[in-house]
Amino acid sequence: MEYIATFFTHSGAVNYKRYLARLGVHAELLPVPRRLSSDCGIAARFCTEQELANLITRGLHQLYVVEAGGEKLIYSADN
Repeated sequence: MEYIATFFTHSGAVNYKRYLARLGVHAELLPVPRRLSSDCGIAARFCTEQELANLITRGLHQLYVVEAGGEKLIYSADN
């Protein structure tokens, strides 16, 4: 599955990319798409079959799964 993650801080985005690398998942850091919100403006896009629980870390703001019709919010630290 393809995901987009947003973060509270720039350092959170960098740490998340390193975390995914330790899981063997390649992630690309990019500006947050305008249709999504973020506190820091950086998102990570990646593909993985990891369990959702493995993708939730401290510093993660929101996690979206990319579907044919767009992105679907599947996790928010605000809730």
